[in-house]
Amino acid sequence: MGIYFLLLIVGFCWAQYNPNTLSGRTSIVHLFEWRWADIALECERYLAPNGFGGVQISPPNENVIITDPWQPWWERYQPISYKLCTRSGNETEFRDMVTRCNDVGVHIYVDAVINHMCGANAGAGDHATCGSYFNAKTEDFPAVPYSGWDFNDGKCKSRSGDIENYHDVSQVRDCRLVSLLDLALEKDYVRFKVAEYMNYLVDIGVAGFRIDAAKHMWPGDVKAILEKLKDLNTKWFSAGAKPFIYQEVIDLGGEPIKGSDYFGNGRVTEFKYGAKLGTVIRKWNGEKMAYLKNWGEGWGFVPSDRALVFVDNHDNQRGHGAGGASILTFWDPRLYKMAVGFMLAHPYGFTRVMSSFRWPRSFVNGRDVNDWIGPPSNSDGSVKPVTINADTTCGNDWVCEHRWRQIKNMVIFRNVMDGQPFSNWWDNGSNQVAFGRGNKGFIVFNNDDWNMDVSLQTGLPAGTYCDVISGQKEGNKCTGKQVYVSVDGMANFQISNNAEDPFVAIHVNAKL
Repeated sequence: MGIYFLLLIVGFCWAQYNPNTLSGRTSIVHLFEWRWADIALECERYLAPNGFGGVQISPPNENVIITDPWQPWWERYQPISYKLCTRSGNETEFRDMVTRCNDVGVHIYVDAVINHMCGANAGAGDHATCGSYFNAKTEDFPAVPYSGWDFNDGKCKSRSGDIENYHDVSQVRDCRLVSLLDLALEKDYVRFKVAEYMNYLVDIGVAGFRIDAAKHMWPGDVKAILEKLKDLNTKWFSAGAKPFIYQEVIDLGGEPIKGSDYFGNGRVTEFKYGAKLGTVIRKWNGEKMAYLKNWGEGWGFVPSDRALVFVDNHDNQRGHGAGGASILTFWDPRLYKMAVGFMLAHPYGFTRVMSSFRWPRSFVNGRDVNDWIGPPSNSDGSVKPVTINADTTCGNDWVCEHRWRQIKNMVIFRNVMDGQPFSNWWDNGSNQVAFGRGNKGFIVFNNDDWNMDVSLQTGLPAGTYCDVISGQKEGNKCTGKQVYVSVDGMANFQISNNAEDPFVAIHVNAKL
């Protein structure tokens, strides 16, 4: 009985690290600010056929409506209640999305904003996405309900009530993050209301949660909430399956709060990943791709089975969050595709692809003064639909990086590599590198300022392969370059230094 109980506990502890994706689906995509109706369509028409495991959605709960500046993206991170109505859609549309995506094997991960409510200066009234009344000054949120008793004002020891010193752990976790009203998560009632909201979503059929601002909550408080969560809906998930948990913990080193503080609750977002990879791909500070041979834990990252990794996210692609100017985004498409390609080829961590919208950047003294702009919208504030062009790219200023051929095909590459070891590393001591994944696939990068012409051991069976970066296999034909692998596993790779796509990837499912 004692051993059985121990196994149950161990099973529970490991459950929240499992993304609950279908077997052979190894990546999710963040469809930032998409409408629920568009996500449902995208699951059916594109994500499921191309092997995506799931979608991280924007916060689905009621938020304040901000008009100065005009409906910024960050208003979604200022809750008013836990009702399910936002500019992405209402509860009926949300339920339809979850059902339709789950029915085709693409799961939904909710961005859970549970650290705080709206900003202290949000005023009072019903200017919220469901029309709920609130009063930020008196900390009155009757639609939950929360009152002044449910916030951390009495615990915060800073002079302003905001976080003033990130080296003071208590301030970071008990004071207001940029004036957002900080919930007292040590209180049983607050924990109950948060868990009630999350369980409502679990019942609908979501597969897990990104815990926003986890760094600003005590790990024990997060744990107490997670322990109240139900098992996943057995209509789509196996009995006893737990929600996948990944926590936003910005840990670039140099502060007392570490990502490892939160391992007991689930995975953490490894922000050093995108910051370091961007520095390497940009060749800043003398960094070279040759140094990526021990990528992962060897670079001081959290253990692979505790990491949620990404090249960029909705915060740092705008210069917020973490990573600074080294972060690569869709604005630098050639380098960005190479960085995402490397991430999806390398076995470290659980991978999330970004899918963005464009905004009119305007730099003043090195800062983008338009970094607040929300999603493509109509004059009444309603979000524009994601339209699909004839070439499968997106319109209406939706970027849809996940639809870029190179990124979509690398998501498939990662699925084919699932469980295969890192193998056959090669580098030229500079910025030409290559590596394989067992006997399933091989990828080669040329980030040098000169042409590449080299024969390498791929570890692959003999035959002709389609390069899934320049094209893809369609039937028995290849729309891009072809690579011949000899009986001894060797292949020649020629990549121009000014090629639009300075890398090549082949795998066994793309063999002609």
